[in-house]
Amino acid sequence: MSVGLILNATICFAITVSSFAFAWVLASSADKHNEKSRPALWALVILWSLVSLTYLPTTIRMLAAATNHPALDLIMYNLAAVPFSMVTVPIVFFILYVITGDQKISGYISFMFIFFGATYLAFLYSNGVIGPNVTGYSSMFSINSDIAVNIYLIGLFVIPTAMILGMMFLICLQRMPRRLSYRTALPLVAISFVFDFMLTDIITDIDVMQMASRIFVFIGTVLAYLAYFPPSTLQKTLGIKNSQQEIYEDEEEENDF
Repeated sequence: MSVGLILNATICFAITVSSFAFAWVLASSADKHNEKSRPALWALVILWSLVSLTYLPTTIRMLAAATNHPALDLIMYNLAAVPFSMVTVPIVFFILYVITGDQKISGYISFMFIFFGATYLAFLYSNGVIGPNVTGYSSMFSINSDIAVNIYLIGLFVIPTAMILGMMFLICLQRMPRRLSYRTALPLVAISFVFDFMLTDIITDIDVMQMASRIFVFIGTVLAYLAYFPPSTLQKTLGIKNSQQEIYEDEEEENDF
């Protein structure tokens, strides 16, 4: 049994637990949020739940590779592809809702990305994958469909990333209290961090790079937690004390984001 594969499985399990725990904490704090902020909150709950559901079968995959069970490895890869293909949906909803404040518009547009995700899965499953290619550090598959890869890169990666960057630009242009900037910007940085390295995890054919990507996904999850629940020392340092209760609660300071 490869030590590298066990280490990889441990990292994936850490992502699974931390993402699920973060989603659970966010969901548990729903009653502390006002009606206006709850749709954005639940979008984040769904997002981090999808991250957790992506890396739970990936954990099993690494253990299957370590114990020489390629069939189970393939099944778990196909299973993990489902939540992975839908990660974009809550991201798009979150960004649009923060910008427009309109739940219906945000819901309609984010629904389009369900179509992109379903199309990606259709081409992925119909064309199959090549692998597993088991090394000392990981088990990797190659997507046997250029169309599936292009759909993900253009429809499910480039557009949401551009939206995140655009929203960050808007934050930089607006004058707002430091605590509100922190509450708005850092979650976006964490989401972008996790999202980018999840893609690197999927498309890379270098085992060490894949494991490094998973380490950064875990770091991004921790960063997201700090964005919502900063420790008191960090609050004092940044001048954002008492900002962790409601991310978009302070309506007088939001200026209708």
